[in-house]
Amino acid sequence: MTSPQTVDVTELFEAQPVGRRQIELMILCALVIFLDGFDAQALGYVAPVLIKAWNVAPSAFAPAFSASLFGMMIGALSLGPAADYVGRRRIIIGCTAMFGLFTLSTAFVSDIPELIGTRFLTGIALGGAFPNVIALTAEFSPARRRSAMVMTMVCGISLGSAVGGYAAATLMPGFGWRSVFAVGGVLPLVLVPVLLWRLPESVRFLTLRAADPSRLLIILRRTFPQAAISKDARFVAEERRVAGMTVVHLFRDGRTSRTLLIWTMQFMNLYNLYFLTSWLPTVINSAGHTLQLAVLATAMFQFTGIAGTLVFAQVVGRFHPCAALGVLYLCGGLFVVLTGLSTASVIPLLLAVACSGFCIVGAQNASNAVASLLYPTFIRSTGVGWAQGIGRIGSIIGPLVGGFMLSLHWQPKSVFLMAVIPTLLGAAAAFGLSRVAPADAQKDDAASMVAVDISASAHTLA
Repeated sequence: MTSPQTVDVTELFEAQPVGRRQIELMILCALVIFLDGFDAQALGYVAPVLIKAWNVAPSAFAPAFSASLFGMMIGALSLGPAADYVGRRRIIIGCTAMFGLFTLSTAFVSDIPELIGTRFLTGIALGGAFPNVIALTAEFSPARRRSAMVMTMVCGISLGSAVGGYAAATLMPGFGWRSVFAVGGVLPLVLVPVLLWRLPESVRFLTLRAADPSRLLIILRRTFPQAAISKDARFVAEERRVAGMTVVHLFRDGRTSRTLLIWTMQFMNLYNLYFLTSWLPTVINSAGHTLQLAVLATAMFQFTGIAGTLVFAQVVGRFHPCAALGVLYLCGGLFVVLTGLSTASVIPLLLAVACSGFCIVGAQNASNAVASLLYPTFIRSTGVGWAQGIGRIGSIIGPLVGGFMLSLHWQPKSVFLMAVIPTLLGAAAAFGLSRVAPADAQKDDAASMVAVDISASAHTLA
Protein backbone atom coordinates (compact mmCIF):
# COMPACT_ATOMS: atom_id res chain seq x y z
CA MET A 1 0.00 0.00 0.00
CA THR A 2 1.38 3.39 -1.00
CA SER A 3 1.89 5.78 1.92
CA PRO A 4 0.21 9.20 1.60
CA GLN A 5 2.25 12.17 0.43
CA THR A 6 3.76 14.28 3.25
CA VAL A 7 3.79 18.04 2.66
CA ASP A 8 5.77 20.28 5.00
CA VAL A 9 3.94 23.58 4.55
CA THR A 10 6.93 25.62 5.74
CA GLU A 11 9.25 23.94 3.24
CA LEU A 12 6.63 24.33 0.49
CA PHE A 13 6.58 28.11 0.92
CA GLU A 14 10.38 28.20 0.92
CA ALA A 15 10.76 26.00 -2.16
CA GLN A 16 8.18 27.67 -4.42
CA PRO A 17 8.60 31.04 -6.15
CA VAL A 18 6.35 33.88 -4.97
CA GLY A 19 3.23 33.47 -7.07
CA ARG A 20 0.19 35.42 -8.20
CA ARG A 21 -1.96 34.40 -5.23
CA GLN A 22 0.67 35.57 -2.73
CA ILE A 23 0.91 38.92 -4.52
CA GLU A 24 -2.89 39.13 -4.54
CA LEU A 25 -3.01 38.48 -0.79
CA MET A 26 -0.36 41.15 -0.18
CA ILE A 27 -2.41 43.63 -2.25
CA LEU A 28 -5.64 42.79 -0.38
CA CYS A 29 -3.90 43.30 2.97
CA ALA A 30 -2.40 46.56 1.67
CA LEU A 31 -5.90 47.73 0.66
CA VAL A 32 -7.19 47.02 4.17
CA ILE A 33 -4.52 49.15 5.80
CA PHE A 34 -4.71 51.74 3.01
CA LEU A 35 -8.27 52.37 4.19
CA ASP A 36 -7.07 51.97 7.80
CA GLY A 37 -4.57 54.78 7.23
CA PHE A 38 -7.16 56.94 5.43
CA ASP A 39 -9.64 56.63 8.30
CA ALA A 40 -7.06 56.93 11.08
CA GLN A 41 -5.68 60.20 9.72
CA ALA A 42 -8.98 61.72 8.56
CA LEU A 43 -9.57 63.70 11.76
CA GLY A 44 -6.14 65.31 11.55
CA TYR A 45 -6.99 66.74 8.12
CA VAL A 46 -10.50 67.80 9.11
CA ALA A 47 -9.61 69.29 12.53
CA PRO A 48 -8.62 72.79 11.30
CA VAL A 49 -12.03 73.15 9.60
CA LEU A 50 -13.95 71.81 12.60
CA ILE A 51 -12.07 74.13 14.96
CA LYS A 52 -13.50 77.08 13.04
CA ALA A 53 -16.93 75.54 12.33
CA TRP A 54 -17.55 74.56 15.96
CA ASN A 55 -15.74 77.60 17.36
CA VAL A 56 -13.53 75.63 19.79
CA ALA A 57 -9.88 75.86 20.77
CA PRO A 58 -7.40 73.50 19.04
CA SER A 59 -6.65 71.84 22.37
CA ALA A 60 -10.31 70.74 22.59
CA PHE A 61 -9.61 68.18 19.85
CA ALA A 62 -6.86 66.44 21.82
CA PRO A 63 -9.37 64.05 23.52
CA ALA A 64 -10.85 63.16 20.12
CA PHE A 65 -7.41 62.34 18.71
CA SER A 66 -6.54 60.30 21.76
CA ALA A 67 -9.92 58.49 21.83
CA SER A 68 -9.21 57.04 18.40
CA LEU A 69 -5.71 56.04 19.44
CA PHE A 70 -6.94 54.56 22.72
CA GLY A 71 -9.35 52.46 20.70
CA MET A 72 -6.48 51.33 18.47
CA MET A 73 -4.56 50.27 21.55
CA ILE A 74 -7.51 48.23 22.83
CA GLY A 75 -7.99 46.67 19.40
CA ALA A 76 -4.34 45.73 19.00
CA LEU A 77 -4.00 44.30 22.51
CA SER A 78 -7.19 42.22 22.30
CA LEU A 79 -7.69 41.33 18.64
CA GLY A 80 -4.03 40.58 17.94
CA PRO A 81 -3.98 37.69 20.44
CA ALA A 82 -7.53 36.68 19.44
CA ALA A 83 -6.30 35.94 15.92
CA ASP A 84 -3.80 33.41 17.29
CA TYR A 85 -6.86 31.43 18.43
CA VAL A 86 -9.57 32.07 15.81
CA GLY A 87 -7.50 32.95 12.75
CA ARG A 88 -6.29 36.08 10.97
CA ARG A 89 -8.95 36.10 8.22
CA ARG A 90 -11.99 36.44 10.50
CA ILE A 91 -10.47 39.31 12.47
CA ILE A 92 -9.34 41.19 9.35
CA ILE A 93 -12.75 40.99 7.65
CA GLY A 94 -14.68 41.80 10.82
CA CYS A 95 -12.49 44.79 11.64
CA THR A 96 -12.72 46.14 8.08
CA ALA A 97 -16.53 46.09 8.28
CA MET A 98 -16.44 47.73 11.73
CA PHE A 99 -14.14 50.61 10.91
CA GLY A 100 -16.12 51.27 7.73
CA LEU A 101 -19.40 51.54 9.66
CA PHE A 102 -18.01 53.69 12.48
CA THR A 103 -16.11 56.01 10.13
CA LEU A 104 -19.31 56.51 8.17
CA SER A 105 -21.14 57.31 11.40
CA THR A 106 -18.55 60.04 12.14
CA ALA A 107 -19.94 61.98 9.18
CA PHE A 108 -23.10 62.59 11.21
CA VAL A 109 -21.63 63.85 14.52
CA SER A 110 -22.39 67.39 15.67
CA ASP A 111 -20.15 67.97 18.71
CA ILE A 112 -16.95 66.88 20.47
CA PRO A 113 -18.49 64.17 22.74
CA GLU A 114 -20.12 62.43 19.76
CA LEU A 115 -16.86 62.70 17.84
CA ILE A 116 -14.95 61.12 20.73
CA GLY A 117 -17.38 58.18 20.83
CA THR A 118 -17.29 57.36 17.13
CA ARG A 119 -13.51 57.75 16.90
CA PHE A 120 -13.00 55.41 19.87
CA LEU A 121 -15.11 52.68 18.26
CA THR A 122 -13.41 53.22 14.90
CA GLY A 123 -10.04 52.95 16.62
CA ILE A 124 -10.79 49.51 18.08
CA ALA A 125 -11.40 48.12 14.60
CA LEU A 126 -8.41 49.94 13.08
CA GLY A 127 -6.14 48.60 15.82
CA GLY A 128 -7.39 45.05 15.38
CA ALA A 129 -6.91 44.92 11.62
CA PHE A 130 -3.32 46.13 11.51
CA PRO A 131 -1.36 43.39 13.35
CA ASN A 132 -3.32 40.70 11.55
CA VAL A 133 -2.61 41.85 8.01
CA ILE A 134 1.07 41.93 9.00
CA ALA A 135 0.90 38.39 10.41
CA LEU A 136 -1.04 37.04 7.42
CA THR A 137 1.35 38.58 4.89
CA ALA A 138 4.37 37.27 6.81
CA GLU A 139 2.90 33.76 6.92
CA PHE A 140 2.26 33.69 3.16
CA SER A 141 5.83 34.82 2.42
CA PRO A 142 8.99 32.72 2.18
CA ALA A 143 11.68 33.69 4.70
CA ARG A 144 13.92 35.08 1.96
CA ARG A 145 11.24 37.58 0.90
CA ARG A 146 9.36 38.11 4.17
CA SER A 147 10.86 41.45 5.17
CA ALA A 148 10.43 42.97 1.71
CA MET A 149 6.86 41.70 1.27
CA VAL A 150 5.69 42.84 4.72
CA MET A 151 7.34 46.25 4.38
CA THR A 152 5.87 46.74 0.90
CA MET A 153 2.41 45.79 2.16
CA VAL A 154 2.72 48.07 5.20
CA CYS A 155 3.26 51.02 2.86
CA GLY A 156 -0.49 50.85 2.33
CA ILE A 157 -1.15 52.61 5.63
CA SER A 158 1.12 55.56 4.77
CA LEU A 159 -0.36 55.73 1.27
CA GLY A 160 -3.86 55.79 2.77
CA SER A 161 -2.89 58.58 5.17
CA ALA A 162 -1.34 60.58 2.35
CA VAL A 163 -4.21 60.06 -0.10
CA GLY A 164 -6.55 61.04 2.72
CA GLY A 165 -4.84 64.43 2.82
CA TYR A 166 -5.26 65.04 -0.89
CA ALA A 167 -8.83 63.72 -0.75
CA ALA A 168 -9.62 66.07 2.15
CA ALA A 169 -8.10 69.04 0.31
CA THR A 170 -10.22 68.16 -2.75
CA LEU A 171 -13.50 67.21 -1.06
CA MET A 172 -13.86 69.78 1.72
CA PRO A 173 -14.08 72.97 -0.39
CA GLY A 174 -17.02 71.62 -2.40
CA PHE A 175 -18.69 69.04 -0.15
CA GLY A 176 -17.70 69.95 3.41
CA TRP A 177 -15.83 68.03 6.10
CA ARG A 178 -18.50 65.31 6.39
CA SER A 179 -17.66 64.05 2.89
CA VAL A 180 -14.20 62.94 4.06
CA PHE A 181 -15.70 60.54 6.63
CA ALA A 182 -18.42 59.43 4.21
CA VAL A 183 -15.84 58.35 1.63
CA GLY A 184 -13.65 56.81 4.35
CA GLY A 185 -16.61 54.76 5.59
CA VAL A 186 -18.09 53.55 2.31
CA LEU A 187 -14.85 52.24 0.79
CA PRO A 188 -14.11 49.64 3.53
CA LEU A 189 -17.70 48.37 3.26
CA VAL A 190 -17.19 47.89 -0.48
CA LEU A 191 -13.97 45.96 0.21
CA VAL A 192 -15.58 43.48 2.65
CA PRO A 193 -17.28 41.29 -0.02
CA VAL A 194 -13.99 41.13 -1.93
CA LEU A 195 -12.19 39.94 1.20
CA LEU A 196 -14.85 37.31 1.85
CA TRP A 197 -14.35 36.05 -1.69
CA ARG A 198 -10.57 36.19 -2.10
CA LEU A 199 -8.77 36.42 1.26
CA PRO A 200 -7.48 33.01 2.48
CA GLU A 201 -6.62 31.96 6.01
CA SER A 202 -2.99 31.46 7.01
CA VAL A 203 -1.81 27.97 5.99
CA ARG A 204 0.72 27.88 8.83
CA PHE A 205 -1.98 28.84 11.35
CA LEU A 206 -4.38 26.18 10.03
CA THR A 207 -1.69 23.51 10.21
CA LEU A 208 -0.74 24.35 13.79
CA ARG A 209 -4.44 24.38 14.74
CA ALA A 210 -5.06 20.96 13.10
CA ALA A 211 -7.71 22.35 10.78
CA ASP A 212 -9.61 20.39 8.15
CA PRO A 213 -6.95 19.10 5.71
CA SER A 214 -9.32 19.55 2.76
CA ARG A 215 -9.37 23.28 3.52
CA LEU A 216 -5.58 23.35 3.53
CA LEU A 217 -5.49 21.43 0.27
CA ILE A 218 -7.73 23.97 -1.48
CA ILE A 219 -5.66 26.96 -0.28
CA LEU A 220 -2.31 25.35 -1.17
CA ARG A 221 -3.44 24.23 -4.63
CA ARG A 222 -4.67 27.76 -5.38
CA THR A 223 -1.49 29.31 -4.02
CA PHE A 224 0.91 26.88 -5.74
CA PRO A 225 -0.92 25.43 -8.77
CA GLN A 226 2.39 24.14 -10.14
CA ALA A 227 3.03 21.99 -7.04
CA ALA A 228 1.75 18.41 -7.20
CA ILE A 229 -0.21 17.91 -3.97
CA SER A 230 -2.31 14.76 -3.71
CA LYS A 231 -5.82 14.85 -2.26
CA ASP A 232 -4.87 12.52 0.61
CA ALA A 233 -1.69 14.41 1.55
CA ARG A 234 -0.47 14.68 5.15
CA PHE A 235 0.37 18.24 6.15
CA VAL A 236 3.11 18.91 8.67
CA ALA A 237 4.75 22.07 10.00
CA GLU A 238 8.11 22.18 11.74
CA GLU A 239 7.00 24.89 14.13
CA ARG A 240 6.16 25.09 17.81
CA ARG A 241 2.66 24.48 19.09
CA VAL A 242 2.12 25.29 22.77
CA ALA A 243 -0.76 25.57 25.21
CA GLY A 244 -1.67 28.48 27.45
CA MET A 245 -2.02 32.23 26.96
CA THR A 246 -0.01 33.41 23.96
CA VAL A 247 0.93 36.69 25.69
CA VAL A 248 2.91 34.75 28.32
CA HIS A 249 5.12 33.27 25.60
CA LEU A 250 6.32 36.73 24.60
CA PHE A 251 8.47 36.52 27.75
CA ARG A 252 9.61 32.90 27.52
CA ASP A 253 12.51 31.17 25.77
CA GLY A 254 14.74 34.24 25.91
CA ARG A 255 12.21 36.66 24.37
CA THR A 256 11.89 39.05 27.33
CA SER A 257 14.57 41.52 26.23
CA ARG A 258 13.44 41.67 22.62
CA THR A 259 9.81 42.09 23.67
CA LEU A 260 10.54 44.98 26.04
CA LEU A 261 12.81 46.70 23.51
CA ILE A 262 10.35 46.41 20.61
CA TRP A 263 7.68 47.81 22.92
CA THR A 264 9.94 50.75 23.81
CA MET A 265 10.77 51.37 20.15
CA GLN A 266 7.11 51.28 19.11
CA PHE A 267 6.08 53.50 22.03
CA MET A 268 8.63 56.20 21.20
CA ASN A 269 8.09 56.24 17.45
CA LEU A 270 4.29 56.15 17.60
CA TYR A 271 4.39 58.93 20.20
CA ASN A 272 6.43 60.96 17.74
CA LEU A 273 4.50 59.97 14.63
CA TYR A 274 1.08 60.88 16.03
CA PHE A 275 2.44 63.94 17.83
CA LEU A 276 3.50 65.22 14.40
CA THR A 277 0.69 64.00 12.16
CA SER A 278 -2.10 65.05 14.53
CA TRP A 279 -0.90 68.61 14.89
CA LEU A 280 1.23 69.22 11.79
CA PRO A 281 -1.64 70.78 9.75
CA THR A 282 -2.68 73.00 12.67
CA VAL A 283 0.87 74.08 13.58
CA ILE A 284 1.81 74.89 9.97
CA ASN A 285 -1.46 76.79 9.54
CA SER A 286 -0.86 78.73 12.76
CA ALA A 287 2.63 79.64 11.52
CA GLY A 288 1.00 81.76 8.81
CA HIS A 289 0.69 79.30 5.92
CA THR A 290 -2.56 78.44 4.12
CA LEU A 291 -4.68 75.50 5.26
CA GLN A 292 -4.23 73.85 1.87
CA LEU A 293 -0.45 74.01 2.18
CA ALA A 294 -0.65 72.64 5.74
CA VAL A 295 -2.77 69.65 4.63
CA LEU A 296 -0.65 68.92 1.56
CA ALA A 297 2.58 69.15 3.61
CA THR A 298 1.20 66.56 6.04
CA ALA A 299 0.21 64.31 3.14
CA MET A 300 3.73 64.66 1.75
CA PHE A 301 5.06 63.58 5.15
CA GLN A 302 3.24 60.27 4.60
CA PHE A 303 4.21 59.90 0.93
CA THR A 304 7.92 60.27 1.63
CA GLY A 305 7.46 57.72 4.42
CA ILE A 306 6.45 55.23 1.74
CA ALA A 307 9.70 55.95 -0.09
CA GLY A 308 11.60 55.47 3.17
CA THR A 309 9.98 52.08 3.72
CA LEU A 310 10.70 50.85 0.19
CA VAL A 311 14.32 51.99 0.35
CA PHE A 312 14.71 50.34 3.74
CA ALA A 313 13.22 47.10 2.40
CA GLN A 314 15.89 46.98 -0.30
CA VAL A 315 18.91 47.62 1.93
CA VAL A 316 17.86 45.90 5.17
CA GLY A 317 19.19 42.53 4.04
CA ARG A 318 22.74 43.89 4.15
CA PHE A 319 22.54 44.90 7.82
CA HIS A 320 20.82 43.80 11.00
CA PRO A 321 17.33 45.35 10.54
CA CYS A 322 17.24 46.77 14.08
CA ALA A 323 20.61 48.52 13.75
CA ALA A 324 19.47 50.00 10.43
CA LEU A 325 16.31 51.21 12.17
CA GLY A 326 18.41 52.96 14.81
CA VAL A 327 20.23 54.94 12.11
CA LEU A 328 16.90 55.86 10.51
CA TYR A 329 15.57 57.15 13.84
CA LEU A 330 18.66 59.32 14.36
CA CYS A 331 18.27 60.85 10.91
CA GLY A 332 14.59 61.46 11.67
CA GLY A 333 15.51 63.40 14.79
CA LEU A 334 17.82 65.65 12.77
CA PHE A 335 15.13 66.47 10.20
CA VAL A 336 12.51 67.15 12.89
CA VAL A 337 14.88 69.80 14.28
CA LEU A 338 15.22 71.30 10.80
CA THR A 339 11.41 71.32 10.46
CA GLY A 340 11.14 73.37 13.63
CA LEU A 341 13.75 75.81 12.37
CA SER A 342 12.12 76.19 8.92
CA THR A 343 8.48 77.07 9.68
CA ALA A 344 8.83 80.61 8.32
CA SER A 345 9.85 79.63 4.76
CA VAL A 346 7.79 77.40 2.47
CA ILE A 347 10.49 75.54 0.49
CA PRO A 348 12.82 74.73 3.46
CA LEU A 349 9.75 73.71 5.47
CA LEU A 350 8.49 71.32 2.79
CA LEU A 351 11.94 69.79 2.34
CA ALA A 352 12.36 69.28 6.09
CA VAL A 353 8.86 67.76 6.41
CA ALA A 354 9.54 65.44 3.46
CA CYS A 355 12.81 64.20 4.95
CA SER A 356 11.23 63.80 8.39
CA GLY A 357 8.49 61.65 6.88
CA PHE A 358 11.06 59.56 4.98
CA CYS A 359 12.75 58.66 8.25
CA ILE A 360 9.98 58.62 10.88
CA VAL A 361 7.13 57.11 8.87
CA GLY A 362 9.57 54.84 7.05
CA ALA A 363 10.99 53.64 10.37
CA GLN A 364 7.52 52.97 11.79
CA ASN A 365 6.50 50.89 8.77
CA ALA A 366 9.79 49.00 8.92
CA SER A 367 9.52 48.41 12.67
CA ASN A 368 6.11 46.75 12.16
CA ALA A 369 7.73 44.36 9.71
CA VAL A 370 10.63 43.75 12.12
CA ALA A 371 8.14 42.89 14.89
CA SER A 372 6.70 40.14 12.68
CA LEU A 373 10.19 38.65 12.29
CA LEU A 374 10.83 38.47 16.04
CA TYR A 375 8.16 35.87 16.80
CA PRO A 376 7.17 32.44 15.44
CA THR A 377 3.74 31.63 13.97
CA PHE A 378 1.95 30.56 17.16
CA ILE A 379 2.46 33.99 18.77
CA ARG A 380 3.06 36.21 15.74
CA SER A 381 -0.26 38.10 15.85
CA THR A 382 0.07 38.40 19.62
CA GLY A 383 3.63 39.73 19.35
CA VAL A 384 2.80 42.26 16.64
CA GLY A 385 -0.49 43.20 18.31
CA TRP A 386 1.03 43.83 21.72
CA ALA A 387 3.93 45.79 20.24
CA GLN A 388 1.35 47.92 18.45
CA GLY A 389 -0.83 48.14 21.56
CA ILE A 390 1.99 49.34 23.81
CA GLY A 391 3.08 51.68 21.04
CA ARG A 392 -0.44 53.09 20.94
CA ILE A 393 0.01 54.32 24.49
CA GLY A 394 2.69 56.59 23.04
CA SER A 395 0.37 57.58 20.20
CA ILE A 396 -2.27 58.57 22.77
CA ILE A 397 0.14 60.65 24.84
CA GLY A 398 1.70 62.37 21.80
CA PRO A 399 -1.39 64.32 20.65
CA LEU A 400 -2.23 65.19 24.27
CA VAL A 401 1.23 66.66 24.79
CA GLY A 402 0.89 68.58 21.51
CA GLY A 403 -2.48 69.95 22.57
CA PHE A 404 -1.05 70.99 25.94
CA MET A 405 1.80 72.84 24.24
CA LEU A 406 -0.62 74.67 21.93
CA SER A 407 -2.83 75.60 24.89
CA LEU A 408 0.26 77.29 26.41
CA HIS A 409 0.82 79.12 23.10
CA TRP A 410 4.18 77.50 22.40
CA GLN A 411 5.90 78.61 19.22
CA PRO A 412 5.94 76.09 16.31
CA LYS A 413 9.72 75.76 16.59
CA SER A 414 9.49 74.69 20.22
CA VAL A 415 6.73 72.17 19.47
CA PHE A 416 8.86 70.44 16.83
CA LEU A 417 12.01 70.48 18.93
CA MET A 418 10.22 68.51 21.65
CA ALA A 419 9.68 65.70 19.12
CA VAL A 420 13.43 65.01 19.03
CA ILE A 421 13.53 63.41 22.50
CA PRO A 422 11.39 60.32 21.72
CA THR A 423 13.25 59.88 18.43
CA LEU A 424 16.56 59.55 20.26
CA LEU A 425 15.07 57.13 22.80
CA GLY A 426 13.62 55.05 19.97
CA ALA A 427 17.06 54.91 18.34
CA ALA A 428 18.59 53.66 21.60
CA ALA A 429 15.95 50.89 21.82
CA ALA A 430 16.58 49.88 18.21
CA PHE A 431 20.33 49.60 18.74
CA GLY A 432 19.70 47.60 21.92
CA LEU A 433 17.36 45.27 20.02
CA SER A 434 20.06 44.63 17.43
CA ARG A 435 22.22 43.16 20.21
CA VAL A 436 19.66 40.80 21.75
CA ALA A 437 17.38 39.73 18.87
CA PRO A 438 18.27 37.38 16.00
CA ALA A 439 17.59 38.49 12.44
CA ASP A 440 15.28 35.46 12.08
CA ALA A 441 13.17 34.29 15.02
CA GLN A 442 12.60 30.94 13.34
CA LYS A 443 16.28 30.10 13.81
CA ASP A 444 16.12 31.16 17.43
CA ASP A 445 13.26 28.74 18.10
CA ALA A 446 14.63 25.89 16.00
CA ALA A 447 15.94 23.84 18.93
CA SER A 448 12.47 23.42 20.41
CA MET A 449 10.39 23.01 17.26
CA VAL A 450 8.18 19.96 16.81
CA ALA A 451 6.33 18.61 13.81
CA VAL A 452 2.57 19.15 13.67
CA ASP A 453 0.92 16.52 11.49
CA ILE A 454 -2.57 16.70 10.03
CA SER A 455 -4.12 14.54 7.35
CA ALA A 456 -7.48 13.07 6.52
CA SER A 457 -6.81 10.27 8.97
CA ALA A 458 -5.20 12.46 11.65
CA HIS A 459 -7.79 15.24 11.46
CA THR A 460 -9.56 15.99 14.73
CA LEU A 461 -10.70 19.62 14.57
CA ALA A 462 -12.85 21.19 11.88
